[in-house]
Amino acid sequence: MTALRRLSAPALVLALLAALVAAKPWLHGHLEPIFGPMLSGGFDIAVASAAWLVAAWGGARLVDLLAAGNGGLGHDGTPRPPRIPRLLADLLRFFVYGVAVLAILAFVLEQPVTGLLATSGVAIAVLGFALRNMIADIFAGIALNIEHPYRLGDWLELSPGVAGRVDEINWRATRLIASDGTAIVVPNGIVAGSRFVNYSRPNPAFRATVPILLDQDVPVERAKRILLSAMLCADGVLPTPRPDVLVDAVTPNGISYVARFWADDGARLSQVRDAVLTAVLGNLARAGIEPARPKQEVRRRQPALPDTDTLRRGLLRQTDLFDAFDDDEVDALALAMRQIHVPAGSAAVRQGDAGESLFVIAEGVFDVQIAAPAEAGDGQRPGVLHLTRLRPGDLFGEMSLLTGQPRSASVVACTDAVVFELARSHLDPVLRRRPELAERLAELMAERQSRNTAETARQQGAAPSPPVEPQALLTRLRGFFGL
Repeated sequence: MTALRRLSAPALVLALLAALVAAKPWLHGHLEPIFGPMLSGGFDIAVASAAWLVAAWGGARLVDLLAAGNGGLGHDGTPRPPRIPRLLADLLRFFVYGVAVLAILAFVLEQPVTGLLATSGVAIAVLGFALRNMIADIFAGIALNIEHPYRLGDWLELSPGVAGRVDEINWRATRLIASDGTAIVVPNGIVAGSRFVNYSRPNPAFRATVPILLDQDVPVERAKRILLSAMLCADGVLPTPRPDVLVDAVTPNGISYVARFWADDGARLSQVRDAVLTAVLGNLARAGIEPARPKQEVRRRQPALPDTDTLRRGLLRQTDLFDAFDDDEVDALALAMRQIHVPAGSAAVRQGDAGESLFVIAEGVFDVQIAAPAEAGDGQRPGVLHLTRLRPGDLFGEMSLLTGQPRSASVVACTDAVVFELARSHLDPVLRRRPELAERLAELMAERQSRNTAETARQQGAAPSPPVEPQALLTRLRGFFGL
């Protein structure tokens, strides 16, 4: 229907011209006394010229319909994409009107068209030399629209720091809208003659990289573990394909690593890189590692081993569960903790197992999982429900340490990880010496358990449970430790 409406006007005008031709004898008989000989010579020329121009008008309307996707909707209700690019549509319209003008000159006015074209060749050559850069941009735009290396809405990076979403491809230039909302106009000749990156093709997901330079004293496996755990916890990084870390180069200033991750939104690439680097710096700080600095001199020395005592104290001190403990008590607990390496895919604790210890994550990432019961009567095995993701500095297993209850969830390592275990036998002397710490521990445990219960209810779509009462936990804690 849209096509009929757009073509109806040229068709009506052509029909009117045909009616005028049919009524030519009547018009001559009634109008010749008024206009005289001018009517007999000019009528045929005017009608024929108008017919050619109206035919060109109809052809241009047809080109518009093709360029606009015929104005219809697809099966999913979205507008149909353009059948031909905009620049090609403009060329076709120009060609249609040019043919109409040449036809009028040749067939209506009976002028030598070949001589006219030959005469205008010199002027075309002069204009072409003066406008060679603009003409090159125009033909580059035509080539880009035919090859379709990018389309409207794609995210391009033309050079480092010059990136944006394609907003318009016109005759001369391509306009990008950068992530900060500013417009970047680049001539089509520059785009066609240079290398650019299309983040939206062949699929919206793309891989980005972040370089990190660390001292050679840091073991490669440890560095990869710390960097990989940071990417897995950064907002905007896709879990699949899985991020990875590669050694890029060994330089005099240190070992250069490349942290590679996948994202799906070019508009947020800067924010995702910021999240990755922020997580990397946080993980390095927790591990007691600084990024490499430029070296002024090269000298042989023994590799510096990580100060595990300082690392343990820092991990305990930044945990709110031990806020009420003084420095001497934290030092004693830190020295008593046992370091454990957990391979990727292994469970540090399993749901339902007995336990009397908690774990503090030093390096790596863990997923907290619980068994999700199958629907009644469906005959399927229970599934696994992912509650949250733990990162360096987090702890788990505190309920088993303080109350002796079985593990309420499984904690599975996503990467190779390092944790420190604090057992009941380590905490017992401190609580016996200062029984008042039990009240503060019960309050903190109640807050943490209430948050975990609310998250579990949200994941399962159930109604939230009432908050956990600290007094009930305090009673269990005192009974477990015999206070």
